[in-house]
Amino acid sequence: MAGSRRPVRSYERPGRSLDGMTKSPLLSLPGAVPAEGPDEGVAAHYGDLFREQRALADGTGFVDLSHRGVVTVSGADRLPWLHLLLTQHVENLPPGQATEALILSAHGHIEHALYLVDDGATTWMHVEPGTQGPLLAYLESMKFFYRVETADATDQFAVVHLPAGSITEVPAEWVVRETPYGREVFVPRDRLEDFAAQAGPPIGVLAHEALRIEAHRPRLGLETDHRTIPHELGWLDTAVHLQKGCYRGQETVARVQNLGRPPRRLVFLHLDGSEVRLPGHGTEVRVATEGEDGRAVGTITSSARHWELGPIALAVVKRNTPERATLLAENTAATQETVVAP
Repeated sequence: MAGSRRPVRSYERPGRSLDGMTKSPLLSLPGAVPAEGPDEGVAAHYGDLFREQRALADGTGFVDLSHRGVVTVSGADRLPWLHLLLTQHVENLPPGQATEALILSAHGHIEHALYLVDDGATTWMHVEPGTQGPLLAYLESMKFFYRVETADATDQFAVVHLPAGSITEVPAEWVVRETPYGREVFVPRDRLEDFAAQAGPPIGVLAHEALRIEAHRPRLGLETDHRTIPHELGWLDTAVHLQKGCYRGQETVARVQNLGRPPRRLVFLHLDGSEVRLPGHGTEVRVATEGEDGRAVGTITSSARHWELGPIALAVVKRNTPERATLLAENTAATQETVVAP
């Protein structure tokens, strides 16, 4: 995969095989049920999905995200160098300030999503499971004469999510990303079990995903495919700085923003609660008035059962899909909330 610039889906886990992945030691906690798909290696839940969602919403507990990749960039030129490569303005990123950024192809398609924080000496980022290998290969290919050092720190550090409102204490020397949704802590792996023991009740990734979907937040490999551009998912608001240039794919970003509209858009769906099975990733979506044999206008990208809202989903649909139209995901009816305006 070294040198590849094809977008990486989170299911693929390049750089490590599924069999070679180290499972989280927290899977040994009582009630832990292993997750599948892109979140394999950590717990889907610990026995009570809705209780775990309520706990997250109330600001208690923690989510084991130790399957995510961790990459560090150090050196005197790290921020100016990253500024040239990323969609975000990071040249003067203050220590401790969290941000998001993307790496695009030359045609403006999303290849990587990075969740960053700088500690004053090193820039830390976590990425989708398995994508750290191709990301590092790209970063290494762009070093040239810059004084930077990149490293895969996944084996040394695990990401743990503490929800907004959590009073769990974190050692001062640990790196933390503070976001509106909570704190993402880079925990030394040899301290993961000890930290979990005092961080409150464990909460699985299914609860974390349900709240992500509720918040309309896209995820690489689920909401994206090989042709996704940032405008389609609302990433212009959080991960793209429209007043900076000098990054690969910037021409596409500017052209679509100034002269046109993206071909697709992200929508939030309230699914019919009478159906037993949730429509999964990739399920085709149609306009209900055209019936189950109608033309597909998009696909389900993520779905979940929410403790308050019931079954919900994110979908990417064609831009001209009527905003008020009831949609069908297979035989499940769904009403829309607009995330990205047509």
